[in-house]
Amino acid sequence: MTDIASKFALHDDLGRPAVYARNLTPDAFLSLGSMEGLFEAVVAPKAAAPPTHWAKLAPGYALSVGVAGLAYALHALPFAPFTVVGETGTRHPIGPAIIAVVFGLLIRNTLALPDVFKAGCKSAIRTYIPVAIVLTGGGLNLAVISAVGMKALAVIVLCIGVALVGGYYIGRLCRLSFKTSLLLGAGTAICGNSAIVATAPLIDAEDDDIVLSIGTVNLFGLLAMLAWPFVGGWLSMSSESFGMWAGTTIHAVPQVVAAGFAFSSDAGTLATLVKLVRVACLAPMVFLLAILHSRRHAADNGDGLTIRYARLVPWFVWGFLILSLANTAGLLPTLSFNPAMGRRDLPFTVTVAAACTFFANLLLTMDMAAIGLEVNLRQLVAVGGQALLAGLLSTAALGIFGLILLSILF
Repeated sequence: MTDIASKFALHDDLGRPAVYARNLTPDAFLSLGSMEGLFEAVVAPKAAAPPTHWAKLAPGYALSVGVAGLAYALHALPFAPFTVVGETGTRHPIGPAIIAVVFGLLIRNTLALPDVFKAGCKSAIRTYIPVAIVLTGGGLNLAVISAVGMKALAVIVLCIGVALVGGYYIGRLCRLSFKTSLLLGAGTAICGNSAIVATAPLIDAEDDDIVLSIGTVNLFGLLAMLAWPFVGGWLSMSSESFGMWAGTTIHAVPQVVAAGFAFSSDAGTLATLVKLVRVACLAPMVFLLAILHSRRHAADNGDGLTIRYARLVPWFVWGFLILSLANTAGLLPTLSFNPAMGRRDLPFTVTVAAACTFFANLLLTMDMAAIGLEVNLRQLVAVGGQALLAGLLSTAALGIFGLILLSILF
């Protein structure tokens, strides 16, 4: 997000602080992107920043690992609400990733978190989640989507359309600007921050438009991530239905993955797949906008813009697809071990698919811990009442529409 902060400086054309930027320091603005940390600029390249020394990153990584370990310990506590015994046996309804982000938020927003941890948390977010998504593909057999097929695609496309159009018109009804409303719709419809920041330069969005839309989408994506698993359990949704619902209605990639796995492993893998289809839909939208904007820019200024077409689909989408295809084709092996423990041999086997799922969940929990440690809730709620109302209505409308579609088609 450093490229974004420098490209969209928090000042107006006269060098004065933008109206909404008065409540947001540049560092706070950077933290608004922490729910993804996956974006690479599509338009207007900027020189890469010098790498940060590992010694400055280590404290943040260590803290995220510690919070994740605490989340796993709480997740396994043998009493409610962490452990519930029902007709289907013993289960742990609150996933470690959800606990990790809540603890991270509590630490970040109740304690004066020293600056020494901040750089590491930012770096951890960018490191953990792409790898976790790729590994999630190793635990997915694409045959599970054969039962949904075109119905699933129809739900995705319809939800994207409703979120994009609905988010825009809800924003306008809440008296947001044209550009803020369009960015809010794009962020709600496709992939949160990535869609907003990719779209912003293509509609010549101002600082206020970007800050409002990113803050709003982050806040309500976070709330949806926490609320959807409880709503799904209350409605007795199947893993397939919940995976579809989470994948089509929650805003950012890590939020979808965390909510899906908080419900069940099957829901998590399907939600990740559905969400990545939504992420891929960013490519045609940005492609068209980029061409239009480049031509307009050339007509106005006599030169074009550099458009990084290769970045329209993030690399982790391809990694996810390759591993899921390998698992579906039965190419991921089962590993056999026969360690000698004293005088006894203790043979055991581990499937690569199961290992991928385990490490994906582990990385996801560490990522959610880092995200919680990064997000300043005071800054998120400072973006303005009209934007918050628009975000609430857009998220609720998309969630309800998704439930209605699923009830009709499945």
